[in-house]
Amino acid sequence: MPTALPDETQLPGSPRQQTRLDAAVYGMTCGACASRIESALHATDGVSAAHVNFAAGRASVTYDADLLSEADLLDRISGLGYRATPGELRAVGPEPATTSATALGAALVLAATSMLISSVSALRFTGWEWLVLGITMPVVLVSGLVLHRPGWLAVRRGHATMDTLVSLGSLIAWGWSAVVTVAGFDGHVYFDTAAVIVAVVLGGRRLEARARRRAGDAIGALVGLSAGAVRLPDGRDVPPSQLAVGMTFLVRPGERIAADGVVTEGHSSVDTSILTGEAVPREVAPGDEVTGGMLNTHGALTVEAHRVGADGTLAQVVRLVSEALSRKAPIQRLADRVSAVFVPAVVVVAAATLAAWLLVGPAGEAVSFAVAVLIVACPCALGLATPAAFMAGSGRGARMGVIIRGPDALEAARRIDVVALDKTGTVTEGRLEVVAVEAAEGIDQTAMLAAAAALEARSEHPVAEAIVRAAGDGEGRLAADWPVVAEFRNLPGFGVTGRLAAAVGAADAACDRGTVTVGRAELFAQVPAALARAAADHSAAGRTLVFVGDGGSAQGFLALADRVKPSSAAAVAAWRRAGVEVVLLSGDNGAAATQAGRQVGADRVLAELTPAGKVAEIERLQAAGRRVAMVGDGVNDAPALAAADVGVAVGTGADVAAEASDLTLVGGDLRRAVDALNLARRTLGTIRGNLFWAFAYNTAAIPLAAAGLLRPEIAAAAMGLSSLFVLGNSLRLNRFAGLRP
Repeated sequence: MPTALPDETQLPGSPRQQTRLDAAVYGMTCGACASRIESALHATDGVSAAHVNFAAGRASVTYDADLLSEADLLDRISGLGYRATPGELRAVGPEPATTSATALGAALVLAATSMLISSVSALRFTGWEWLVLGITMPVVLVSGLVLHRPGWLAVRRGHATMDTLVSLGSLIAWGWSAVVTVAGFDGHVYFDTAAVIVAVVLGGRRLEARARRRAGDAIGALVGLSAGAVRLPDGRDVPPSQLAVGMTFLVRPGERIAADGVVTEGHSSVDTSILTGEAVPREVAPGDEVTGGMLNTHGALTVEAHRVGADGTLAQVVRLVSEALSRKAPIQRLADRVSAVFVPAVVVVAAATLAAWLLVGPAGEAVSFAVAVLIVACPCALGLATPAAFMAGSGRGARMGVIIRGPDALEAARRIDVVALDKTGTVTEGRLEVVAVEAAEGIDQTAMLAAAAALEARSEHPVAEAIVRAAGDGEGRLAADWPVVAEFRNLPGFGVTGRLAAAVGAADAACDRGTVTVGRAELFAQVPAALARAAADHSAAGRTLVFVGDGGSAQGFLALADRVKPSSAAAVAAWRRAGVEVVLLSGDNGAAATQAGRQVGADRVLAELTPAGKVAEIERLQAAGRRVAMVGDGVNDAPALAAADVGVAVGTGADVAAEASDLTLVGGDLRRAVDALNLARRTLGTIRGNLFWAFAYNTAAIPLAAAGLLRPEIAAAAMGLSSLFVLGNSLRLNRFAGLRP
């Protein structure tokens, strides 16, 4: 639906108010279609910006509502032979029809069988051509319909695409062979060539379609973070769409907050990773602001709604991802760019060959030479160029723990010169660990840690879990003879307190501590000077501090931090050796982010960034002419992953991050991100090499065929050799080696 952009004005002399139309576009079959629609929209008076995304099947148009209407724009797209319907960018748009897995498998088997019979002389019994005709007919004429229909529809619209090339080549090869077989002519048949063209291209088409289907899953996953039914104070459950500014609603433990607002009653801690990506939940109390989509971990809250629906932060994150996906220009494959000239040129050359040889020789010979032109120009190698390299590269990547989402993910990886890294869960482990235990003079550190863990074992807070892991067996289990807790109390937003006594049968009573308090420094009236100085040092390093004491006096503290992964520094060093700038983008505080950046050797560190802030930094770099790869794992990273030239998701993180990315790492080793970008570059280089060979082969072979120097059977052999070269070149990707663990 059209949306007025809020940052424009309508004051005299100022730019007119701009309106945006988001729409699903039906009927696009390749990047050339998207480019054609985008060019036509740009040429329309009143349109200031137009972005058409073939992978997502969406169009986003910014226009002057005084000059154009939504209907005008939809009619403009329809006039090009496509269909568009308005709608918010919430899911992937429509995609071209593809062959089912069963039908594709059958096509591949039949194509391989026809090739075996045609190639092995021992299998060529009398009338074998009729058997191969029957085997290949369903492949070329039935399975190939998903290529033939859009290919010839494109011709009717006045342009040619990759589908046109594949359809023309396969139909000519199969049709000529059928004529030779049925009429009983003395000539060679090319049924197997036609079937292989269709089967292999359909395999590549299915891989691309799967990537396109997943292109919009990031948005669906974000929408899934929205609250379901909202409980009102009177006990009624209503959908979030019925919330209005000023209304109050309840948030029970384990529920997501339905709208941005302010807590009016209750104490709890909320998971803020949707905005910050950080592992530490934030304690909230009356008067604190909360954001829609945040998870309430424990305790009941009453919240007054301040921003609802499309004005909420979560809705804005959804919008950021949607717009970034829409802005991502579709790859303009060389095959699609050249096909507009190549197909008509081949037909003209074939017709000219036929006419010329009819003037000087018999009709049969003229037809043979014309068919040789069409056969030698058959785009078998061209059809294999992209899918063969992509399948080889993606297969090698899968074995290395790198998933390439589709051929479109490769183009932008070619000239990446900046890598932006999220901190928590990407550079670091993503969970808090006790890194230091500081005790006042005369206090036993082990006993103090045991006392803190005994109390924190009653809490579900992530900080409490880290303390219990440090004191226990590493899995959160405490020893049987540890202190017994009585009179336990939770101090919302501050900590916990309780009475500790030695366990029955304990060897000593060192843990008979009486009342013990664990939590923030504000709980203690006295903090020894030496302890305060140590706390200041740890705080400056960005660590979370948990004090332990009794009687109002702090006796020590525990310093917690998110540890940097061992692989992170090696990955950053590899990028810097390659001349790539490394920037750390974090939602965490400045001290923690700076410390992590220093440890891994990042060139720059930006802290306390919201999801929009990360996107803004990436767009600033892009505006300066930089090519940016973003590596992240959290929900808050999804907009930045989508906005970057290349998004790399760490597979140990949130699903929404993976769905918004171009490349996904199966594990959490950051060195695999280096491998992912290098493999993407290598795969793209292989595709370009394949396409160059395919076009060079046609350029050299077509004149020879037109001159009568290539018989159809020789042309077919040359075409087969070109395909073998493309396959062999693609298989070299299996030797790609990444950074060693």
